[in-house]
Amino acid sequence: MVQGGPIVQISVILLSILGLWIGARLLVDAVVRLAQRFGLSDLTIGLTIVAMGTSTPELSVSVDAALKGLGDIAVANVLGSNIYNLAFILGVISILKVIPIAESFVHRDGVALLASTLIGGLVLFDLQITRLEGVLLVGLFVAYTAYLLRARQSESSGTTDHPLEGGVTRSVTEQVTFRGRDIVFLVGGLALVLVSGDFMVVAASELARGVGISEWVIGGTIVAAGTSTPEFAVSLVAIQRGSLGVSVGNVVGSNIYNITGIMGVAAVVRPLVVSGTALETLAWLAGITLLMVAALWTERVLSRLEGAFFATSEVVRWVLNILG
Repeated sequence: MVQGGPIVQISVILLSILGLWIGARLLVDAVVRLAQRFGLSDLTIGLTIVAMGTSTPELSVSVDAALKGLGDIAVANVLGSNIYNLAFILGVISILKVIPIAESFVHRDGVALLASTLIGGLVLFDLQITRLEGVLLVGLFVAYTAYLLRARQSESSGTTDHPLEGGVTRSVTEQVTFRGRDIVFLVGGLALVLVSGDFMVVAASELARGVGISEWVIGGTIVAAGTSTPEFAVSLVAIQRGSLGVSVGNVVGSNIYNITGIMGVAAVVRPLVVSGTALETLAWLAGITLLMVAALWTERVLSRLEGAFFATSEVVRWVLNILG
């Protein structure tokens, strides 16, 4: 329990966001370096390990919320994060720099994003996710990841294009060297993410009850944006380094992982029951996903104008949710 009024709870949430960001960054850096030692290509790492690593805050928060019986926060965090990732993160990134998209990426990963959103919607349509449905979602994620690893590895063997090339994984942790560094950072980063996620769930649920805002709204806005800070950070660093593929791949990969792997694991831990507001958020996510994939499919580029539209749509969503 987080003692105090709304100001204290908001402060705890902000500190939790900082903890999630630092922890996820340590975790991602360590896992990427370990993966490189095992011979995985940067392309494979960018669209699988980095995407899953930056989603560890979502995993921590949703599983913790499920354990506490807070189904609304567990699911709203996933759906809200996916909307925030697509609309705000990709929107802001494309405003900073027009993002060209490879045709193969749209045809394969764009379709996978649409399919995962559709499947997640079907599972949530009755406002609950059973353990069996959770197992199904996790199974789909494992199958997609296995396919992606094989496909990306075979592609990377015939190309020199490495989206992480140019220092995306280079950070302050590269300047710290000691025996067992990556294991220490991996364990420390994971611990920080888990502790921060627990504090965020408790503070967010108490804030919602205290100020009269539903747990769904808190989970789908403040918590969702907070757990998406690693994706935002990685995408910004990637675009600064000229690695545009990581900016998009990190977001798309994270979204697929969120709605299949994370929501599935949370339901396996404890069956989830959500409020009727979930259908409205689900419809918004479906619309944003469809528009984003259509924009990428038709022109193979995300323009600044389109980016501004998507980023603005997320601001509108927040206003409607909080005022509504």
